[in-house]
Amino acid sequence: MKFQLLSKDPHSAARTGILTTDHGEIHTPIFMPVGTVGTVKGVYHHDLKDDIKAEIILGNTYHLYLRPGLDTLKAAGGLHKFESWDRPILTDSGGFQVFSLSPIRKITEEGCLFRSHIDGSKHQFTPENNVDTQRIIGADIMMALDECCPGDADRAYAKKSLQLTKGWLERYARHFHETEPLYGYGQTFFPIIQGCVYPELRIEAAEHALEFADAGIAIGGLAVGEPTEKMYEMLEVLNPVIPQDKARYLMGVGTPANILEGIARGVDMFDCVMPTRNGRNGMLFTWNGIMNMRNAKWENDFSELDPAGSSFVDHAYSKAYLRHLFIAGEMFAAMIASEHNLAFYLDLVREARKHIEEGDFTAWKEATVKRITTRL
Repeated sequence: MKFQLLSKDPHSAARTGILTTDHGEIHTPIFMPVGTVGTVKGVYHHDLKDDIKAEIILGNTYHLYLRPGLDTLKAAGGLHKFESWDRPILTDSGGFQVFSLSPIRKITEEGCLFRSHIDGSKHQFTPENNVDTQRIIGADIMMALDECCPGDADRAYAKKSLQLTKGWLERYARHFHETEPLYGYGQTFFPIIQGCVYPELRIEAAEHALEFADAGIAIGGLAVGEPTEKMYEMLEVLNPVIPQDKARYLMGVGTPANILEGIARGVDMFDCVMPTRNGRNGMLFTWNGIMNMRNAKWENDFSELDPAGSSFVDHAYSKAYLRHLFIAGEMFAAMIASEHNLAFYLDLVREARKHIEEGDFTAWKEATVKRITTRL
C-alpha cells in the first residue's frame, strides 16, 4: 500500500493524492461513508458505487467483534465477502466505542476490559488481540488501538492517556509485523495521534506515531467536545510535523464546513456518521445550504432536492415529496435523505480536488463554506 502526493494548493496546505490498495485506488481528499456493522445504513451497495461513487467505506471493530462475531466473519472470508463490497475498507480499532458505549470499563496498561452494550458480557481488547481481530475482519486499513482522550481533559490526564496510547502502539506494531493477512491481499495500519488540545502533546504523539507509520497516519481525539477552533489549531500544529508522503486521516469529522477547513489544513481523509444520521432525521445538506425537510415551507415546493447535485436522487424527487415521506413516517424518506447527503459529501471532496488542482481552492473554499452553511 502506498500514498502518492499529486498536487498542492499554492495558498493553503490542501493537496491531492492517491492511496493505492489491493482493492482499488482512493483519490484524496476523500470522504468515507460509515458502515459500522457491515452496512451503510439505508443505502444499497450499487448506489454507493454508481451514484454516490464511494471509493472506500468503514467498518467498526467493536461492533463487528460483538455481532456477528469473529467466527462468522472468518467463515465468510472476511468483511469484504460477508458484505459483498469489493472496494477498500477501513476499520476503526473500536477503542472509541469501548470508551463511549461500554457501561462498565477498566483501562490498564495491558488493555481495556469492557462489557458489551448488547448483553453485558465481559470482553477485553489488548493491542495484540486487536490486531488479530482486525486481521479476521480483513480491512485494507486498520487502526491501532488507542485511548480517545476527552476533548475537555486537563493536561495531566491527557499526558497520562497519551503515554498509554504510545505503549499500546508499540505493542500493536510489533504484533502486526509478527502476523500476516488472512485472505490473500495486503493490509496496513495507521497509528493514531492523540494529545487532546495541547500542542506539545500533539507534537510528541505525532513524532512517536510516525516511527510506526507506513502509508498513512490518523489524527484522533478531535471533534470530541473541544471547540471547533481548537480542532483547527491542532491540525495547524500537526501539518508541518507529518511528512508530505503520509496520508492524513482526521477521524470522525464532520460537517461539510469542517471537511473543507480540514482539507485547507492538510487533511486527506474524513469519515462521519452525520450524512446518514442527520439524513434519517430530516436534515439535508445541499450546495445552497441546509434544509430541514419536516418544515412546512417545503409542503408545496415541487422543485428538485438539489439541482446542483450529481446523484440521481437530487433529480428524481421533489422537496414536497420528501417532506411528505418524513411526515408520513415512511422509511423511504431516510433512504433518500441518506443517499442524498452521502452524494453531496462525495461531490464536495471531488470539487475540492478539482479546485486544488486548478490552484484556486482557497477562494473557492471561502465562498463555498458561506453558501453551504446557510439555513434554508
